[in-house]
Amino acid sequence: MPADLAVIGLGHLGLPLAQAAVTAGIDTVGYDPDPRPYAELRAGRSPVEGALTASEVRRMLSGGFRPTTDAAELGRVRTAVICSPTPLGPDRTVDLTALGDAARALASRLRPHTTVLLESAVPPGTTETFLRPLLEEGSGLVAGRDFHLACSPGRLDPGNRTRTLANTPKVIGGLTPACTESAAAFYGRLTDKVVRARGPREAEMTKVLETNFRHVNIALVNEMAVLCHDLGVDFWDVIRCAETKPFGFQPFRPGPGVGGHGVPVDPGCPPHGGRASGHPLRMVSLAQEINDRMPSYVIQRCATLLNEHGKSVRGARVLLLGVTYKPDTADQEAAPAREIATRLMDMGAQIGFHDPHVLDWRVRERPVPRADSLYEAAAAADLTVLLQQHRTYDLQGLAVKAQLLLDTRGATPAGAAHRL
Repeated sequence: MPADLAVIGLGHLGLPLAQAAVTAGIDTVGYDPDPRPYAELRAGRSPVEGALTASEVRRMLSGGFRPTTDAAELGRVRTAVICSPTPLGPDRTVDLTALGDAARALASRLRPHTTVLLESAVPPGTTETFLRPLLEEGSGLVAGRDFHLACSPGRLDPGNRTRTLANTPKVIGGLTPACTESAAAFYGRLTDKVVRARGPREAEMTKVLETNFRHVNIALVNEMAVLCHDLGVDFWDVIRCAETKPFGFQPFRPGPGVGGHGVPVDPGCPPHGGRASGHPLRMVSLAQEINDRMPSYVIQRCATLLNEHGKSVRGARVLLLGVTYKPDTADQEAAPAREIATRLMDMGAQIGFHDPHVLDWRVRERPVPRADSLYEAAAAADLTVLLQQHRTYDLQGLAVKAQLLLDTRGATPAGAAHRL
């Protein structure tokens, strides 16, 4: 059955997009070569933690959304949006393998006048030098003449019920002005505001700037948090004071590491043997180095606190609170909790966890015991470590119950716990 839209890649980008499209009355098919998302969605469950609730998935299905693993469906749509994952590889460059597979699956079925949009986070130049050739070679069609091609990087904030696709401006950069307008016509059905970039590279670089802005600023406050602890300065009070400045300052807060789907990207180190710019972003590389050190710093603080109270890490009962990458969501993408748990286990600690959004948590494929009674677990643990500040946590009560509490988020009342 033909559809207006195909969403390729049913992950953290594709699922919310498909949901918005179905809500807007767009006949939508969701394609993913992995059979697991198909099976989960057909069963009424979200295949991605924190992306959609079960009730939202059921509403999508009742609204006509059709998940599929059959690539033939891609040849029957007017618009195709590629939302394939683009993680960092071992060499810290973006891995475009899934994007390439999606492009080849679409190309062999691409029809004239189709609009192809790329939402995946990619280095500048990917739409023109990587995606375009695959689509043209596989279809025999020419981008900008026979079909429209544009980039519109995803701008989602998982778990944020205030900022949705509908009220978040959508940046679009087309291969030609006609490509941009075709993309704008599609996204205009989903969002209140469309922002036209000069071209695909400008749209791609917008995502790079937004992501790197976050990582660089988090690195700054992480480094200052370590310095202020050594100097005996309350850095959380420093931030409180600094954020009263009505201009020239935006508050960021330190933590045990940086998680999330937006990974820092250095456009000077392109993937798949692309041409380097010759100007790597040294600040981005340094920010990543600083943020990558934070789990180790948390371990160091844990060991020091235990030692100051006459205990060793080996044999200590450590309770980790909040194992997701951001508050009030089940999304665990790149959360520092797993690395912290792994290192504590290597040092001989007995690890337990509590998270209101995560019922089952595994480290090295082994289940970690989940605390049923939070207060009782905190009272029994030698050390409780707050890694994520979920809204349901009564931090003042936890500070009273816990034998020893390390707050890596600065969320507890002043003087109630040891802060990062």
